[in-house]
Amino acid sequence: MTEQSQGLAPYRRIAAKIRQRIESGEISPGDRIPSVRDIVRDEGVSTATATRVAAVLREEGYAQSIPGVGTIVTAPKKLTTGPDRLTMLRAGGDGYRPGETVEILSSGLAPAPEEVADALGLEEGEEAIQRRRIYRDEDGVVALSTSWLPGEFAEAAPELLNTGPLPKMTFGLIEERTGRRAVRRRDVVAIKEVPDDVAPLLGITPGTSALSMTNRYWDQRGDTTEYAIDYLGTGRNLSADYDLD
Repeated sequence: MTEQSQGLAPYRRIAAKIRQRIESGEISPGDRIPSVRDIVRDEGVSTATATRVAAVLREEGYAQSIPGVGTIVTAPKKLTTGPDRLTMLRAGGDGYRPGETVEILSSGLAPAPEEVADALGLEEGEEAIQRRRIYRDEDGVVALSTSWLPGEFAEAAPELLNTGPLPKMTFGLIEERTGRRAVRRRDVVAIKEVPDDVAPLLGITPGTSALSMTNRYWDQRGDTTEYAIDYLGTGRNLSADYDLD
């Protein structure tokens, strides 16, 4: 039992244990989760408590009930956000999850719209670097991401204006070339109407409401280094775990 699960209600503590087994690969997608009878026997809880375990796993996207089969493990569609990629990059990875790919759709200087200009400290219409990319995995489109960066970065890192892959992703390249390290971020999650130029890439109708996530990063001087707007692919969920102690 982990320290985090000690204060949970019994059914949530048991669900957390099963979730850990799923995430470790001990229980695979398609396998049945422990039955109510098994949970009662192994955990020493009541039938009512054991029955609630499956509901928690279904709610979290780790299981689904199939008539005549029972409750089986599912593989939830993972969403990798910009902050996730930064964490993975700093941990020595390449910023991508296994099986995930990225296609740079466009990159270059473009007039900053009002929202972007305010974030980057520019005048509306002033040129900024715009990079648009689409992330995919085995389940399809993860997200369509558009990043805006100060135009001055193009001098130190001209690769930002090309659609080729970057040697260290955007975060790493900016830090290496300018010394401006992202030290703070703000995430804003909202339901937005998908713009006309984004909808076809997500396979949906323009104007459809979709989940979006806006990330803003500040450097050690308090200046914005990147402003990114992501539209999530169909069926993607945002989730986060926090230590409260």
